[in-house]
Amino acid sequence: MARLVTTDIKSVRPPAVAGRFYPADPGELRELIGSLLIQAPPAIGPAPKALIAPHAGYIYSGPIAASAYAQLAPARELVKRVVLIGPSHYVALDGLAATSAEAFATPLGTVPVDVASLRQIESLARVRVRDEAHAREHSLEVQLPFLQTVLDGFTLVPLAVGNATMEEICRVIDLLWNGPETCFVISSDLSHYYDSQTARRLDQATAAAIEALEPDAIGEGQACGRIPICGFLHAARRHGLRARTVDLRNSGDTAGTRDRVVGYGAFVFEQDARVD
Repeated sequence: MARLVTTDIKSVRPPAVAGRFYPADPGELRELIGSLLIQAPPAIGPAPKALIAPHAGYIYSGPIAASAYAQLAPARELVKRVVLIGPSHYVALDGLAATSAEAFATPLGTVPVDVASLRQIESLARVRVRDEAHAREHSLEVQLPFLQTVLDGFTLVPLAVGNATMEEICRVIDLLWNGPETCFVISSDLSHYYDSQTARRLDQATAAAIEALEPDAIGEGQACGRIPICGFLHAARRHGLRARTVDLRNSGDTAGTRDRVVGYGAFVFEQDARVD
């Protein structure tokens, strides 16, 4: 289990899944992410306010994650804070887990945590520090090397989500919304362990619900990050965003068999030009 590391300067949450979900060698990791981004669809439209990206091992979901992060590339110098929200896979939670760490580390370096922002949202009843929820959690960690590659420099607001309502998630998002310097990343895979044809049908329905900003149309089995996705859809509707699907594939399309797959989607959220 990864443990919080305390140095003379700051407490750092070390990488827990480097060497398993993605390469532990910095050079190999940079080369892999670079090749995935080159193969991704080029950025179109304005820099997104938010994106949804998958969190499996890069061999499976990396190409789809790269499709989302390539759209963020135009915001390289614009985005200075990333609010990263994903499901808690290993620790049962009521509400949202913040962290006491002052930085998160990957083989590509450390990302400073926006401690002030965490203190701001810890005023909410359902947000509290729970380092054990972050120690092994991959849903947040696997997003960081992509962010470190496509952005110049940023602070991080990492939140692991357990049993929470969409409105509770939305309140956190509203508090942290700010301007274009703040980007939201929702970490989620889609359907799990269906055959490829069934998964494709389910994932297309999920993509349609995301594009329509209809959280009630996303069932429990359609996304492991359903709660943060649905909370963000509520916020997106309030703030006048529109959603766009960039990529929709499953592990049978990338590196796995087609009889039992996991679905992956890349989605971006942009300001709706029809909204004043």
